[in-house]
Amino acid sequence: MINRRDLLKQAGAALTTPLLNAAQARKQPNILIITTDQQSSDAASYRIGTRYLRTPNMDSIAANGTVFTRAYCANPLCVPSRTSMYTGRYPTETGVMDNDGRKAHLDPARFPLMGKVFHDAGYQTAYFGKWHLPCPEQQVEIHGFTTSTTNNNDPMTASNAANFLRRKRDAPFLLVASLLNPHNICEWARDEELPLGDIGQPPPVEDCPPIRPNHEVQAGEPDIVALIRKSYQASDVFPVGSFNEKKWRQYIWAYYRLIEKVDREFGVILTALRETGLDRDTLIVMSTDHGDCQGAHRWNQKTIFYEEAARVPFVLSYPGVVRTGTSRRLVNTGIDLIPTLCDYAGIPAPASLPGLSLRDPAKDPRQYVVVSNRMMQGAPVDGRTPTPEGRMLRGQRYKYCVYSEGMRRESLVDLEKDPGEMTNLAGDPQFQAVRKQHRAMLADWCAKTRDKFPMPAI
Repeated sequence: MINRRDLLKQAGAALTTPLLNAAQARKQPNILIITTDQQSSDAASYRIGTRYLRTPNMDSIAANGTVFTRAYCANPLCVPSRTSMYTGRYPTETGVMDNDGRKAHLDPARFPLMGKVFHDAGYQTAYFGKWHLPCPEQQVEIHGFTTSTTNNNDPMTASNAANFLRRKRDAPFLLVASLLNPHNICEWARDEELPLGDIGQPPPVEDCPPIRPNHEVQAGEPDIVALIRKSYQASDVFPVGSFNEKKWRQYIWAYYRLIEKVDREFGVILTALRETGLDRDTLIVMSTDHGDCQGAHRWNQKTIFYEEAARVPFVLSYPGVVRTGTSRRLVNTGIDLIPTLCDYAGIPAPASLPGLSLRDPAKDPRQYVVVSNRMMQGAPVDGRTPTPEGRMLRGQRYKYCVYSEGMRRESLVDLEKDPGEMTNLAGDPQFQAVRKQHRAMLADWCAKTRDKFPMPAI
Protein backbone atom coordinates (compact mmCIF):
# COMPACT_ATOMS: atom_id res chain seq x y z
CA MET A 1 0.00 0.00 0.00
CA ILE A 2 1.27 3.44 -0.88
CA ASN A 3 2.03 5.68 2.08
CA ARG A 4 0.05 8.91 1.92
CA ARG A 5 2.96 10.88 3.40
CA ASP A 6 5.10 9.75 0.49
CA LEU A 7 2.37 10.75 -1.95
CA LEU A 8 2.09 14.20 -0.45
CA LYS A 9 5.86 14.58 -0.49
CA GLN A 10 5.86 13.77 -4.19
CA ALA A 11 2.98 16.19 -4.75
CA GLY A 12 4.91 18.88 -2.92
CA ALA A 13 7.67 18.53 -5.48
CA ALA A 14 5.42 20.82 -7.55
CA LEU A 15 6.35 19.39 -10.91
CA THR A 16 10.11 19.72 -10.78
CA THR A 17 11.11 16.29 -12.11
CA PRO A 18 13.15 16.76 -15.32
CA LEU A 19 11.90 15.45 -18.65
CA LEU A 20 13.59 12.88 -20.83
CA ASN A 21 15.84 14.17 -23.57
CA ALA A 22 14.22 15.33 -26.79
CA ALA A 23 14.84 12.09 -28.71
CA GLN A 24 13.15 9.96 -26.05
CA ALA A 25 10.25 12.38 -25.59
CA ARG A 26 9.47 12.24 -29.34
CA LYS A 27 8.70 8.52 -29.25
CA GLN A 28 5.05 7.98 -30.10
CA PRO A 29 3.42 6.58 -26.96
CA ASN A 30 0.71 4.04 -26.42
CA ILE A 31 -2.30 5.63 -24.73
CA LEU A 32 -4.39 3.98 -22.01
CA ILE A 33 -7.49 5.83 -20.81
CA ILE A 34 -9.14 4.41 -17.68
CA THR A 35 -12.36 6.10 -16.65
CA THR A 36 -14.78 5.50 -13.83
CA ASP A 37 -18.36 6.75 -13.63
CA GLN A 38 -19.53 9.22 -10.96
CA GLN A 39 -16.29 9.66 -9.01
CA SER A 40 -15.65 12.99 -7.31
CA SER A 41 -12.25 14.62 -7.49
CA ASP A 42 -11.31 13.89 -3.88
CA ALA A 43 -12.82 10.38 -3.75
CA ALA A 44 -9.55 8.42 -3.73
CA SER A 45 -7.02 7.75 -1.01
CA TYR A 46 -4.25 9.67 -2.78
CA ARG A 47 -6.43 12.72 -2.05
CA ILE A 48 -7.95 12.03 1.40
CA GLY A 49 -5.77 9.37 3.01
CA THR A 50 -6.59 5.78 3.90
CA ARG A 51 -8.72 6.02 7.04
CA TYR A 52 -12.03 5.49 5.22
CA LEU A 53 -10.99 4.71 1.63
CA ARG A 54 -8.15 2.76 0.06
CA THR A 55 -7.42 2.91 -3.65
CA PRO A 56 -3.88 1.55 -4.08
CA ASN A 57 -4.09 1.19 -7.86
CA MET A 58 -5.39 4.70 -8.47
CA ASP A 59 -2.77 5.89 -5.99
CA SER A 60 -0.02 4.24 -8.02
CA ILE A 61 -1.04 6.18 -11.14
CA ALA A 62 -1.21 9.43 -9.17
CA ALA A 63 2.17 8.84 -7.53
CA ASN A 64 3.81 8.54 -10.95
CA GLY A 65 2.08 11.37 -12.75
CA THR A 66 0.54 14.81 -12.59
CA VAL A 67 -2.63 15.18 -10.52
CA PHE A 68 -4.74 18.09 -11.77
CA THR A 69 -6.60 19.31 -8.69
CA ARG A 70 -8.76 21.87 -10.53
CA ALA A 71 -10.19 19.73 -13.34
CA TYR A 72 -13.88 20.05 -14.21
CA CYS A 73 -16.12 18.01 -16.47
CA ALA A 74 -17.84 19.77 -19.35
CA ASN A 75 -21.28 18.85 -18.01
CA PRO A 76 -21.97 16.92 -14.76
CA LEU A 77 -24.01 14.18 -16.44
CA CYS A 78 -23.00 10.99 -18.25
CA VAL A 79 -23.85 11.42 -21.93
CA PRO A 80 -23.04 15.13 -22.41
CA SER A 81 -19.78 14.75 -20.50
CA ARG A 82 -18.67 11.67 -22.44
CA THR A 83 -19.71 13.20 -25.75
CA SER A 84 -17.55 16.20 -24.96
CA MET A 85 -14.56 14.03 -23.98
CA TYR A 86 -14.69 12.01 -27.20
CA THR A 87 -15.39 14.92 -29.58
CA GLY A 88 -13.39 17.65 -27.83
CA ARG A 89 -16.38 19.99 -28.13
CA TYR A 90 -18.53 21.79 -25.58
CA PRO A 91 -21.98 20.27 -24.99
CA THR A 92 -23.41 23.59 -26.13
CA GLU A 93 -21.70 23.01 -29.50
CA THR A 94 -22.77 19.39 -30.02
CA GLY A 95 -26.26 20.01 -28.64
CA VAL A 96 -25.91 16.98 -26.37
CA MET A 97 -26.94 18.50 -23.04
CA ASP A 98 -28.64 15.61 -21.25
CA ASN A 99 -28.83 11.83 -21.24
CA ASP A 100 -31.42 11.83 -24.01
CA GLY A 101 -28.49 12.92 -26.16
CA ARG A 102 -27.52 9.28 -26.67
CA LYS A 103 -30.26 9.24 -29.32
CA ALA A 104 -28.52 12.01 -31.22
CA HIS A 105 -26.39 11.36 -34.28
CA LEU A 106 -23.44 13.68 -34.51
CA ASP A 107 -22.13 14.84 -37.85
CA PRO A 108 -18.75 13.04 -38.04
CA ALA A 109 -17.39 15.61 -40.47
CA ARG A 110 -18.08 18.41 -38.00
CA PHE A 111 -17.37 16.44 -34.83
CA PRO A 112 -14.76 13.74 -35.52
CA LEU A 113 -14.50 11.32 -32.62
CA MET A 114 -11.32 10.46 -30.77
CA GLY A 115 -11.13 6.88 -32.02
CA LYS A 116 -11.33 8.00 -35.64
CA VAL A 117 -8.66 10.67 -35.13
CA PHE A 118 -6.19 8.14 -33.74
CA HIS A 119 -7.14 5.30 -36.09
CA ASP A 120 -6.52 7.55 -39.07
CA ALA A 121 -3.12 8.45 -37.57
CA GLY A 122 -2.07 4.79 -37.51
CA TYR A 123 -3.03 3.81 -33.96
CA GLN A 124 -4.68 0.51 -33.07
CA THR A 125 -7.86 1.57 -31.30
CA ALA A 126 -9.95 -0.32 -28.75
CA TYR A 127 -12.83 0.54 -26.43
CA PHE A 128 -14.20 -1.68 -23.67
CA GLY A 129 -16.94 -1.01 -21.13
CA LYS A 130 -19.67 1.57 -20.70
CA TRP A 131 -20.49 3.38 -23.94
CA HIS A 132 -23.10 6.15 -23.46
CA LEU A 133 -22.01 8.01 -26.60
CA PRO A 134 -24.35 9.46 -29.25
CA CYS A 135 -23.02 7.09 -31.88
CA PRO A 136 -23.98 3.40 -32.12
CA GLU A 137 -21.15 1.01 -31.30
CA GLN A 138 -21.63 -0.66 -34.68
CA GLN A 139 -20.67 2.52 -36.57
CA VAL A 140 -16.94 1.84 -36.49
CA GLU A 141 -16.38 4.01 -39.55
CA ILE A 142 -17.59 6.98 -37.45
CA HIS A 143 -16.24 6.42 -33.94
CA GLY A 144 -13.03 4.71 -35.11
CA PHE A 145 -12.60 2.08 -32.36
CA THR A 146 -11.89 -1.01 -34.44
CA THR A 147 -12.00 -3.33 -31.41
CA SER A 148 -14.84 -2.81 -28.97
CA THR A 149 -17.01 -4.67 -26.50
CA THR A 150 -19.44 -2.46 -24.63
CA ASN A 151 -21.15 -3.45 -21.42
CA ASN A 152 -21.58 -2.35 -17.82
CA ASN A 153 -19.65 -5.29 -16.39
CA ASP A 154 -16.45 -3.97 -14.81
CA PRO A 155 -14.67 -7.34 -14.36
CA MET A 156 -15.34 -8.13 -18.04
CA THR A 157 -14.14 -4.68 -19.09
CA ALA A 158 -10.91 -5.06 -17.12
CA SER A 159 -10.36 -8.58 -18.48
CA ASN A 160 -10.93 -7.44 -22.07
CA ALA A 161 -8.52 -4.53 -21.62
CA ALA A 162 -5.87 -6.82 -20.08
CA ASN A 163 -6.22 -9.33 -22.91
CA PHE A 164 -5.85 -6.54 -25.47
CA LEU A 165 -2.65 -5.38 -23.78
CA ARG A 166 -1.18 -8.89 -23.98
CA ARG A 167 -1.60 -9.12 -27.74
CA LYS A 168 1.33 -8.62 -30.07
CA ARG A 169 1.11 -5.53 -32.25
CA ASP A 170 3.18 -3.52 -34.69
CA ALA A 171 1.69 -0.09 -34.01
CA PRO A 172 0.96 2.07 -30.94
CA PHE A 173 -2.47 1.71 -29.39
CA LEU A 174 -5.23 3.88 -27.98
CA LEU A 175 -7.12 1.78 -25.43
CA VAL A 176 -10.16 2.95 -23.46
CA ALA A 177 -11.31 1.00 -20.39
CA SER A 178 -14.62 2.63 -19.43
CA LEU A 179 -15.56 1.28 -16.00
CA LEU A 180 -19.01 1.71 -14.45
CA ASN A 181 -18.51 2.01 -10.70
CA PRO A 182 -18.99 3.81 -8.36
CA HIS A 183 -22.19 4.50 -10.34
CA ASN A 184 -23.95 1.71 -8.45
CA ILE A 185 -24.38 4.20 -5.60
CA CYS A 186 -27.52 5.23 -7.49
CA GLU A 187 -29.05 1.80 -6.93
CA TRP A 188 -27.78 1.71 -3.33
CA ALA A 189 -29.64 4.94 -2.55
CA ARG A 190 -32.83 3.40 -3.94
CA ASP A 191 -32.30 0.24 -1.86
CA GLU A 192 -32.07 -1.81 -5.04
CA GLU A 193 -29.87 -4.78 -5.85
CA LEU A 194 -26.43 -3.61 -6.93
CA PRO A 195 -25.82 -4.65 -10.57
CA LEU A 196 -22.13 -5.45 -10.00
CA GLY A 197 -22.49 -7.31 -6.73
CA ASP A 198 -23.23 -6.67 -3.09
CA ILE A 199 -20.89 -4.66 -0.87
CA GLY A 200 -22.25 -5.87 2.48
CA GLN A 201 -23.98 -4.01 5.28
CA PRO A 202 -22.65 -0.73 6.67
CA PRO A 203 -20.85 -0.89 10.01
CA PRO A 204 -22.13 0.98 13.09
CA VAL A 205 -22.63 4.62 12.19
CA GLU A 206 -19.71 5.74 14.35
CA ASP A 207 -17.42 3.70 12.07
CA CYS A 208 -18.79 5.27 8.87
CA PRO A 209 -17.18 8.36 7.31
CA PRO A 210 -18.44 11.63 8.79
CA ILE A 211 -21.21 13.58 7.15
CA ARG A 212 -19.86 16.16 4.73
CA PRO A 213 -18.96 19.51 6.33
CA ASN A 214 -21.03 21.29 3.64
CA HIS A 215 -24.09 19.10 4.16
CA GLU A 216 -26.46 22.01 4.75
CA VAL A 217 -28.12 24.05 2.01
CA GLN A 218 -26.14 27.00 0.67
CA ALA A 219 -27.19 30.31 2.23
CA GLY A 220 -28.92 32.37 -0.45
CA GLU A 221 -28.80 29.64 -3.10
CA PRO A 222 -30.54 30.41 -6.42
CA ASP A 223 -34.28 29.79 -6.55
CA ILE A 224 -34.06 27.15 -9.24
CA VAL A 225 -31.50 25.09 -7.30
CA ALA A 226 -33.93 24.83 -4.37
CA LEU A 227 -36.79 23.95 -6.73
CA ILE A 228 -34.75 21.33 -8.60
CA ARG A 229 -33.66 19.71 -5.33
CA LYS A 230 -37.32 19.44 -4.37
CA SER A 231 -38.17 18.10 -7.83
CA TYR A 232 -35.40 15.50 -7.78
CA GLN A 233 -36.13 14.28 -4.29
CA ALA A 234 -39.82 13.93 -5.13
CA SER A 235 -38.90 11.34 -7.76
CA ASP A 236 -38.13 7.66 -7.28
CA VAL A 237 -34.73 8.21 -8.90
CA PHE A 238 -33.36 10.41 -6.08
CA PRO A 239 -35.15 9.19 -2.90
CA VAL A 240 -32.87 10.90 -0.39
CA GLY A 241 -35.14 13.67 0.86
CA SER A 242 -35.83 11.74 4.07
CA PHE A 243 -32.21 10.71 4.69
CA ASN A 244 -30.97 11.55 8.18
CA GLU A 245 -27.33 11.92 9.25
CA LYS A 246 -26.98 8.17 9.83
CA LYS A 247 -28.25 7.35 6.35
CA TRP A 248 -25.99 9.93 4.69
CA ARG A 249 -22.95 8.56 6.52
CA GLN A 250 -23.88 5.07 5.35
CA TYR A 251 -24.26 6.46 1.82
CA ILE A 252 -20.69 7.79 1.89
CA TRP A 253 -19.49 4.45 3.33
CA ALA A 254 -21.19 2.60 0.44
CA TYR A 255 -19.80 5.06 -2.10
CA TYR A 256 -16.28 4.42 -0.86
CA ARG A 257 -16.76 0.64 -1.02
CA LEU A 258 -17.83 0.95 -4.66
CA ILE A 259 -14.73 3.02 -5.43
CA GLU A 260 -12.57 0.34 -3.82
CA LYS A 261 -14.42 -2.23 -5.91
CA VAL A 262 -13.57 -0.45 -9.16
CA ASP A 263 -10.01 0.19 -7.99
CA ARG A 264 -9.46 -3.57 -8.01
CA GLU A 265 -10.31 -3.58 -11.73
CA PHE A 266 -7.68 -0.88 -12.22
CA GLY A 267 -5.27 -3.41 -10.73
CA VAL A 268 -6.14 -6.03 -13.34
CA ILE A 269 -5.39 -3.60 -16.16
CA LEU A 270 -2.23 -2.17 -14.62
CA THR A 271 -0.86 -5.65 -13.89
CA ALA A 272 -1.18 -6.55 -17.57
CA LEU A 273 0.47 -3.27 -18.54
CA ARG A 274 3.46 -3.96 -16.29
CA GLU A 275 3.80 -7.65 -17.15
CA THR A 276 4.00 -6.86 -20.85
CA GLY A 277 6.54 -4.08 -20.28
CA LEU A 278 4.20 -1.60 -21.91
CA ASP A 279 4.15 0.61 -18.82
CA ARG A 280 7.42 2.22 -19.95
CA ASP A 281 5.93 3.42 -23.25
CA THR A 282 2.35 4.23 -22.29
CA LEU A 283 0.65 7.49 -21.41
CA ILE A 284 -2.04 6.73 -18.82
CA VAL A 285 -5.05 8.99 -18.40
CA MET A 286 -7.22 8.50 -15.32
CA SER A 287 -10.52 10.37 -15.07
CA THR A 288 -14.31 10.07 -14.88
CA ASP A 289 -17.40 11.61 -16.46
CA HIS A 290 -18.65 13.51 -13.38
CA GLY A 291 -18.77 13.27 -9.61
CA ASP A 292 -21.34 12.54 -6.92
CA CYS A 293 -22.56 15.04 -4.33
CA GLN A 294 -22.47 12.53 -1.42
CA GLY A 295 -24.86 14.63 0.65
CA ALA A 296 -23.24 18.01 -0.06
CA HIS A 297 -26.00 20.60 0.29
CA ARG A 298 -28.38 17.61 0.72
CA TRP A 299 -27.82 16.36 -2.83
CA ASN A 300 -26.88 12.96 -4.14
CA GLN A 301 -25.83 12.02 -7.65
CA LYS A 302 -24.83 14.69 -10.19
CA THR A 303 -26.19 17.32 -12.64
CA ILE A 304 -25.66 20.26 -10.27
CA PHE A 305 -22.64 22.61 -10.31
CA TYR A 306 -21.44 22.03 -6.76
CA GLU A 307 -17.79 20.96 -6.57
CA GLU A 308 -18.56 17.36 -5.59
CA ALA A 309 -20.45 16.82 -8.88
CA ALA A 310 -18.54 19.07 -11.29
CA ARG A 311 -14.89 18.73 -10.21
CA VAL A 312 -13.37 15.41 -11.24
CA PRO A 313 -10.17 13.38 -10.94
CA PHE A 314 -7.76 13.89 -13.82
CA VAL A 315 -4.28 12.37 -13.82
CA LEU A 316 -1.67 12.01 -16.57
CA SER A 317 1.14 9.49 -16.10
CA TYR A 318 3.95 8.71 -18.55
CA PRO A 319 7.28 7.59 -17.04
CA GLY A 320 10.06 10.10 -17.64
CA VAL A 321 7.88 12.37 -19.76
CA VAL A 322 5.07 13.54 -17.47
CA ARG A 323 6.33 15.24 -14.33
CA THR A 324 5.22 13.90 -10.95
CA GLY A 325 3.33 16.16 -8.59
CA THR A 326 0.21 18.28 -8.62
CA SER A 327 -1.03 21.07 -10.87
CA ARG A 328 -3.57 23.79 -10.09
CA ARG A 329 -4.06 24.53 -13.78
CA LEU A 330 -7.72 25.00 -14.69
CA VAL A 331 -8.84 22.05 -16.83
CA ASN A 332 -12.01 21.21 -18.74
CA THR A 333 -11.72 17.45 -19.23
CA GLY A 334 -14.23 17.52 -22.07
CA ILE A 335 -12.44 19.90 -24.39
CA ASP A 336 -8.83 19.40 -23.22
CA LEU A 337 -8.50 15.62 -23.51
CA ILE A 338 -8.13 15.24 -27.29
CA PRO A 339 -5.69 18.17 -27.75
CA THR A 340 -3.57 16.76 -24.93
CA LEU A 341 -3.47 13.23 -26.36
CA CYS A 342 -2.71 14.52 -29.85
CA ASP A 343 0.14 16.64 -28.48
CA TYR A 344 1.77 13.66 -26.76
CA ALA A 345 1.22 11.45 -29.83
CA GLY A 346 2.59 14.05 -32.23
CA ILE A 347 -0.48 14.02 -34.46
CA PRO A 348 -2.62 16.98 -35.52
CA ALA A 349 -5.77 17.58 -33.52
CA PRO A 350 -9.01 18.22 -35.44
CA ALA A 351 -9.31 21.79 -36.60
CA SER A 352 -11.00 24.42 -34.46
CA LEU A 353 -11.11 22.44 -31.22
CA PRO A 354 -11.64 24.89 -28.34
CA GLY A 355 -9.50 22.97 -25.83
CA LEU A 356 -5.85 23.24 -24.86
CA SER A 357 -3.06 20.71 -24.47
CA LEU A 358 -2.07 20.02 -20.88
CA ARG A 359 1.42 18.85 -21.76
CA ASP A 360 2.92 21.71 -19.75
CA PRO A 361 0.91 21.43 -16.51
CA ALA A 362 2.73 24.29 -14.80
CA LYS A 363 1.49 26.75 -17.42
CA ASP A 364 -2.09 28.00 -16.96
CA PRO A 365 -3.08 30.33 -19.80
CA ARG A 366 -6.73 30.44 -18.76
CA GLN A 367 -8.72 32.87 -16.68
CA TYR A 368 -11.58 30.39 -16.38
CA VAL A 369 -13.30 27.21 -17.54
CA VAL A 370 -17.01 26.91 -18.36
CA VAL A 371 -19.39 24.05 -17.51
CA SER A 372 -23.00 23.70 -18.69
CA ASN A 373 -25.99 21.67 -17.56
CA ARG A 374 -29.65 20.93 -18.23
CA MET A 375 -31.59 19.65 -15.22
CA MET A 376 -34.47 17.46 -16.36
CA GLN A 377 -34.57 14.27 -14.28
CA GLY A 378 -36.95 15.31 -11.53
CA ALA A 379 -40.67 14.88 -10.76
CA PRO A 380 -43.41 17.50 -11.18
CA VAL A 381 -43.50 20.23 -8.54
CA ASP A 382 -46.54 22.50 -8.23
CA GLY A 383 -47.94 21.08 -11.44
CA ARG A 384 -44.84 21.39 -13.62
CA THR A 385 -41.53 19.66 -14.19
CA PRO A 386 -38.80 22.29 -14.33
CA THR A 387 -36.09 21.81 -16.96
CA PRO A 388 -33.74 24.76 -16.52
CA GLU A 389 -30.29 25.14 -17.99
CA GLY A 390 -27.31 26.64 -16.25
CA ARG A 391 -23.80 27.87 -16.97
CA MET A 392 -20.89 27.78 -14.54
CA LEU A 393 -17.73 29.83 -14.87
CA ARG A 394 -14.89 28.71 -12.62
CA GLY A 395 -12.28 31.45 -12.40
CA GLN A 396 -8.96 31.43 -10.64
CA ARG A 397 -10.65 32.23 -7.32
CA TYR A 398 -14.41 32.54 -7.73
CA LYS A 399 -17.14 30.31 -9.11
CA TYR A 400 -20.02 32.10 -10.84
CA CYS A 401 -23.22 30.26 -11.81
CA VAL A 402 -26.32 31.51 -13.60
CA TYR A 403 -29.57 29.73 -14.44
CA SER A 404 -32.23 30.22 -17.09
CA GLU A 405 -35.08 30.49 -14.56
CA GLY A 406 -35.86 32.08 -11.22
CA MET A 407 -35.95 35.49 -9.58
CA ARG A 408 -32.55 34.89 -7.96
CA ARG A 409 -30.68 33.40 -10.92
CA GLU A 410 -27.04 33.85 -9.97
CA SER A 411 -24.57 32.52 -7.45
CA LEU A 412 -21.03 33.61 -6.64
CA VAL A 413 -18.71 31.72 -4.30
CA ASP A 414 -15.20 32.53 -3.09
CA LEU A 415 -13.62 29.08 -3.37
CA GLU A 416 -10.51 30.16 -1.49
CA LYS A 417 -12.38 31.23 1.63
CA ASP A 418 -15.46 29.05 1.16
CA PRO A 419 -14.43 25.78 -0.54
CA GLY A 420 -17.64 24.12 0.66
CA GLU A 421 -19.74 26.71 -1.23
CA MET A 422 -21.84 27.52 1.82
CA THR A 423 -22.58 31.19 1.04
CA ASN A 424 -23.89 32.76 -2.16
CA LEU A 425 -22.23 36.17 -2.47
CA ALA A 426 -24.13 37.25 -5.59
CA GLY A 427 -26.41 39.52 -3.60
CA ASP A 428 -23.73 40.92 -1.30
CA PRO A 429 -23.08 44.61 -2.07
CA GLN A 430 -19.37 44.14 -1.37
CA PHE A 431 -19.07 41.65 -4.26
CA GLN A 432 -21.01 43.42 -7.01
CA ALA A 433 -17.86 44.28 -8.94
CA VAL A 434 -16.71 40.66 -8.79
CA ARG A 435 -20.13 39.42 -9.89
CA LYS A 436 -20.23 41.82 -12.84
CA GLN A 437 -16.69 40.87 -13.84
CA HIS A 438 -17.54 37.16 -13.92
CA ARG A 439 -20.89 37.79 -15.59
CA ALA A 440 -19.07 39.72 -18.31
CA MET A 441 -16.51 36.91 -18.78
CA LEU A 442 -19.32 34.37 -19.20
CA ALA A 443 -21.22 36.63 -21.58
CA ASP A 444 -18.05 36.99 -23.65
CA TRP A 445 -17.63 33.19 -23.70
CA CYS A 446 -21.26 32.76 -24.82
CA ALA A 447 -20.70 35.22 -27.65
CA LYS A 448 -17.49 33.54 -28.79
CA THR A 449 -18.99 30.02 -28.71
CA ARG A 450 -22.38 31.09 -30.12
CA ASP A 451 -24.15 29.88 -26.99
CA LYS A 452 -27.59 31.48 -26.87
CA PHE A 453 -28.01 31.08 -23.11
CA PRO A 454 -30.12 33.97 -21.72
CA MET A 455 -27.51 35.89 -19.74
CA PRO A 456 -28.57 38.70 -17.39
CA ALA A 457 -27.76 42.19 -18.59
CA ILE A 458 -24.21 43.23 -17.76
